[in-house]
Amino acid sequence: MPMEKTFDANAAESRIAAAWDSVGAFAAGRNARDGADSFSIMIPPPNVTGSLHMGHAFNNTLQDILVRWHRMRGFDTLWQPGQDHAGIATQMVVERELAKAGQRRTDFSREEFTAKIWEWKAQSGGTIINQLKRLGASCDWSRNAFTMSGAPGAPAGEDGNFHDAVIKVFVEMYNKGLIYRGKRLVNWDPHFETAISDLEVENVEVDGQFWHFKYPLAGGETYTYVERDADGNVVLEEVRDYIAIATTRPETMLGDGAVAVHPDDPRYAPIVGKMVHLPLCDRLIPIITDEYPDPDFGSGAVKITGAHDFNDYAVAKRGNIPCYRLMDTRGALRSDGGDYDAAPARAKEIASGSTTTEAEVDALNLVPAKYRGMDRFDARAAVVADIDALGLMIAVEDKKIMQPFGDRSKVVIEPMLTDQWFVDTLQIVQPAIDAVRDGRTQILPEQHEKVYFHWLENIEPWCISRQLWWGHQIPVWYDAEGKQYCAATEAEAQAMAGGSALTRDPDVLDTWFSSGLWPIGTLGWPEQTPELQRYFPTSVLITGFDIIFFWVARMMMMQLAVVNQEPFHTVYVHALVRDEKGKKMSKSLGNVLDPLDLIDQFGADAVRFTLTAMAAMGRDLKLSTARIEGYRNFGTKLWNATRFAEMNGVFADDVPQTATIPAADDFHTVNQWIIGETAKVRVEVDAALESYRFNDAANALYAFVWGKVCDWYVEFAKPLLADESTASETKLVMRWVLDQCYILLHPIMPFVTEELWGQTGARAKMLVHADWPTYGAAYVNPDADREMNWVISLIEGIRSARAQMRVPMGLKLPMLQVDGDDAAAQALASNAALVQRLARIDSITPAAATPKGAITVAVEGATFALPLEGVIDIAAEQGRLSKSLEKLEKELGGIRGRLNNPKFVDSAPEEVVAETREKLALGEEEAGRLSEALRRLAELA
Repeated sequence: MPMEKTFDANAAESRIAAAWDSVGAFAAGRNARDGADSFSIMIPPPNVTGSLHMGHAFNNTLQDILVRWHRMRGFDTLWQPGQDHAGIATQMVVERELAKAGQRRTDFSREEFTAKIWEWKAQSGGTIINQLKRLGASCDWSRNAFTMSGAPGAPAGEDGNFHDAVIKVFVEMYNKGLIYRGKRLVNWDPHFETAISDLEVENVEVDGQFWHFKYPLAGGETYTYVERDADGNVVLEEVRDYIAIATTRPETMLGDGAVAVHPDDPRYAPIVGKMVHLPLCDRLIPIITDEYPDPDFGSGAVKITGAHDFNDYAVAKRGNIPCYRLMDTRGALRSDGGDYDAAPARAKEIASGSTTTEAEVDALNLVPAKYRGMDRFDARAAVVADIDALGLMIAVEDKKIMQPFGDRSKVVIEPMLTDQWFVDTLQIVQPAIDAVRDGRTQILPEQHEKVYFHWLENIEPWCISRQLWWGHQIPVWYDAEGKQYCAATEAEAQAMAGGSALTRDPDVLDTWFSSGLWPIGTLGWPEQTPELQRYFPTSVLITGFDIIFFWVARMMMMQLAVVNQEPFHTVYVHALVRDEKGKKMSKSLGNVLDPLDLIDQFGADAVRFTLTAMAAMGRDLKLSTARIEGYRNFGTKLWNATRFAEMNGVFADDVPQTATIPAADDFHTVNQWIIGETAKVRVEVDAALESYRFNDAANALYAFVWGKVCDWYVEFAKPLLADESTASETKLVMRWVLDQCYILLHPIMPFVTEELWGQTGARAKMLVHADWPTYGAAYVNPDADREMNWVISLIEGIRSARAQMRVPMGLKLPMLQVDGDDAAAQALASNAALVQRLARIDSITPAAATPKGAITVAVEGATFALPLEGVIDIAAEQGRLSKSLEKLEKELGGIRGRLNNPKFVDSAPEEVVAETREKLALGEEEAGRLSEALRRLAELA
């Protein structure tokens, strides 16, 4: 049956995907040679709640290219898929579903609620898996993992052992003193009432205010406050009985433990060590010195609320300042504890040096009775009003501020001092640093090593507990006295406790803790499975730059701490997919491109090829639908070339299929040339993929398939196919060349190539398992290569000259050969008919010199001339081009002026500056073309 005129991606992709699935094409080890090395990649597990976005599409396209390439090369390949249980996100989704029925999580027991989450997962949790399949991701889907598999209450089909691995690691690290429970400042989400990670915090610039307050010195003390300008001249001198502070969160002043100033700030030297009376509170706090305050920012004095600000917490720890917690888990001011009157008295004793404990300080509720139980923002308004009423308000300054929001709750995050579980990362960090520094694991591009090292070398204890119901519950039980018993099961804990009544810690583990074990957990650890032995350590991790320390660094630490091995030898960090103007995609900006919509419109292959062609290492992508449409046309070009071959009998039964082309010394020069070009691009593609230069591989294939094969070779082959003496060999070569196109393109464009492979003859196996070629330089005939590339350069030179001079497309011109060496003469003699047909030349005759009114076309070893007198109006063309160049230069002058203005470059949005530079580069390129055309016209005058 003849091929269809066009490739119907929508119809074909699902059919081809089903065919791959039916033969288990992606199963671990498929198509592996005997004794083959392993190649394994762990998919960065998407959230079980997730849907495919452009970041997923980009990341998984790059992974799939490497996996398909290695599978076709005969490696024992595993691409391990799976999903993260996504504690907060999943719990939120199910709670929203319950809310639709007027129900809340607390209407159920913990076990009943988690059962509802498992039900939701069974119904909707596979969405992103199906979407990845639409992209063409060739994971071993039979091994799909889940970070909660095997957990208590997991239904049938979720009976893996990932949960057991997580619990085992926790217990072992606890017993080694690597995990502990302690009180530290964390990001607290008042909506979900849980600690969250930095990655789950979005810092957003909002309209805010700086409130400037007076804190009176205790006992009515005064000092001379002096301000000086940069030259040391006194600009303000006055006697003050207060110190001025500024804050964006006035309500937190109720928990202040000190006021800090810089040790080198002379303005406050007279009052360092003095006490101030904290407004609205019946207590005194000291003025201390610390390097943190910036003398040039605000008043240079900083209120220290250690329990509610990360910088303040660090100052408080250095200065042994008590951290008084003001808020409850809902973000309201505390209403627990005894009467307020007793609390300030005890705080005064502590400020005076009385011995205390962290637990006592945390229990003290220093919130005055008036504010207790108030929402934090209501309390803010009340505190501001009361400060103003006391005459202690200096000023209110409207200002843009950065405010932290929960990425899912969308409420303002509150730094909160709470009891949490932590990994003592200082004890496990060094092997992860050494692995990269010593080169056992390589991070590409190398610039990202700095991020990795900076985070690990300045690492803080890792908060691994979350106040949720969905997740791996902390395997620690407490007796009535609060003693801890850490064990894998309650029975083991009970045995350790000697039969005492126990209560389990209600918290669950941070999802980054379980996903930190992803490489070994998905392969069956702690069992020594064949897969663990075969595929671990894995080969490469492909990931986004935003989770280098959240996930990559933690996987390095965890695998080295648990099994003493690096989890992968290479980490390839890809850049960000932006819109066509370089802006970050955002729902609020309305510039989000949905990969599924793009697949529906253009096909998966076009989307994949676009992402690959733009995947320059370390450079963000600027994605546009026009680019995707262009690469869809690329697939169409190959389809049409295949149809041309079919119509010319290339796939007939009497034309052999061959993986290796026979010795071709007696083949026509054109056929020898295209065989050599195929060999060269194979070497180029392999070298690019070996070094993770995905864009170089894609662009090499684009230039080869579109330019060399579909344009030049198809045209060169037409007379050969019509000639009985060369038809057979040309059919053989064309069939082989097209097969190589399908094979080499398959990792990037799997669907259309698999379809073409299947439609162009009976095959022993599907293209997904075709053998990747190894041919190289031996296939290149230097004489044929030189001759045909000379012919191409001559035809392109003629076409360029005609276009510049605006010679009518259909008009055939005479051409003069002014000079030429022997090689040029031979090449022209062998290919004159091709040159005349493809360059629209009606004759080629020798000439002693270039006549007036003729334009020169120079190629290696020869000079030709095209007589244009009477063909074009030279004066009119010069006028037109001069006017265009003048207008363009004026525009370029304006663009250069903007780019030479430091104010524009420094203050304009980054994407605007980049777009302006791009305009300049394109304009200068066009100006060069116009100038060259004018130069050529000058030759004719």
